[in-house]
Amino acid sequence: MNAEHELQGDVVLLTGMSGGGKSVAMHALEDAGYFCVDNLPAELLLDFLRLEQQRGERRVAIAVDVRSAGSLPLMLPLLRGLRSQGVAVRSIFLDASDEALMRRFSETRRPHPLREDRDTNFGALDGGADDGHRVLLDAIRLERELLGALKAESTVIDTSQLRPAQLRTWLGDLVGPNAGTKLTLVFESFAFKHGVPSDADFVFDVRVLPNPYYDRELRPLTGRDVPVAAYLAAQPEVGLMMGQIAGFLSRWLPNFAADQRSYLTVAIGCTGGQHRSVYLVEMLVRQFSHHGHVVLKRHRELDAR
Repeated sequence: MNAEHELQGDVVLLTGMSGGGKSVAMHALEDAGYFCVDNLPAELLLDFLRLEQQRGERRVAIAVDVRSAGSLPLMLPLLRGLRSQGVAVRSIFLDASDEALMRRFSETRRPHPLREDRDTNFGALDGGADDGHRVLLDAIRLERELLGALKAESTVIDTSQLRPAQLRTWLGDLVGPNAGTKLTLVFESFAFKHGVPSDADFVFDVRVLPNPYYDRELRPLTGRDVPVAAYLAAQPEVGLMMGQIAGFLSRWLPNFAADQRSYLTVAIGCTGGQHRSVYLVEMLVRQFSHHGHVVLKRHRELDAR
């Protein structure tokens, strides 16, 4: 019998960019009851999973990154092979913008694992584009290239704007008891002024809708507050926009599920991520929660407060 037929259990493969938050994520998985192994070479994956199964049923999380660059080409065929045999493997990729990664490496003074001159001090980001910065940026871009195929097979979390507590919460949602059983639909509000989430599958721009910000009484509130919700519900354009977004998703969700997609992120953006986008996310979550989907909710800017 093929060894893969013998493997069962709950497996999380955690990967992503160096500086993307893997340490925080691994601690969160440990707190969720996973047995975590960092930087396991792909050549040992099947033997490790088989050994864990013999020890008894426990959830396993394995972190893989470019420190094992030589074995990375083996990981994707193994991942696909395990899934084809019915093993519940959830691959999660922690991503961040180049600017965020540069800032984090500068703050921690830690060298990037792909830097050839690991002893070079590249200094603070406001000190100018010196040789150290260029070497670091080249290493980040090389890492993106090496991990590109694995990212395409994974659920992506953009950590550029996330605090550690947010990442722990979002990761907990991904590995919760209902995760992986069916298509998970994520609605996320955000502010365009802070950038579009890189993990979004669909982005809807609602900045054309009437803005409660210009009402002095509504300005300090959010789209979760009753006065703001009442204001927006009374605007015909808001109802039209929400209906069209919901109609589009309702039409195409079965196709994504049939394509064996496990995770779909719908990002709703307005100027500040406080009123319009928050309101639409709340309404869409309420609507699609009654359709039998696993639905998650994120408010990037509000959650960061």
